[in-house]
Amino acid sequence: MRAITLKQALEIIDGAFARAAELKLKPLTIVVLDAGGRVKAVQKQDGASLLRVEIAHGKAFAALGMGRSSKLVLQKQREKPMFMDTLRDLTDEPFFLEGGGQLILDEFGEVVGAVGITGDVNEMDDECAFAGIRGAGFVVDKNQYQGDQS
Repeated sequence: MRAITLKQALEIIDGAFARAAELKLKPLTIVVLDAGGRVKAVQKQDGASLLRVEIAHGKAFAALGMGRSSKLVLQKQREKPMFMDTLRDLTDEPFFLEGGGQLILDEFGEVVGAVGITGDVNEMDDECAFAGIRGAGFVVDKNQYQGDQS
């Protein structure tokens, strides 16, 4: 497993913030986790509200823990609530089920981490995650997101 570097994590954050500026989004908070679920980088824009770090971390951890976008983890919660409740009880880490958490893949499709973004609507959080991931030279998991990948 290849490790994501601090420089790459910060490039993901910078790319996501740049996309948010283009779209004129509300202040974002971004957490990048390595493949082992440990925090690699965190940044919170001025004006972001309380609990945003925890929410972004929970989105990234949910994506990483389930091997799919946090939006699809939410879908799994709706389909199998007892399974997901049990799963959430198994971890001490935050598990936040909303859009904005995406896997970070290398060129071979191997998961090297996850990014969680919060602050605007879920679809825009995801859009910024895609921009950051791609901008840092990584790949978005096209099989896990139900939407436009352009």
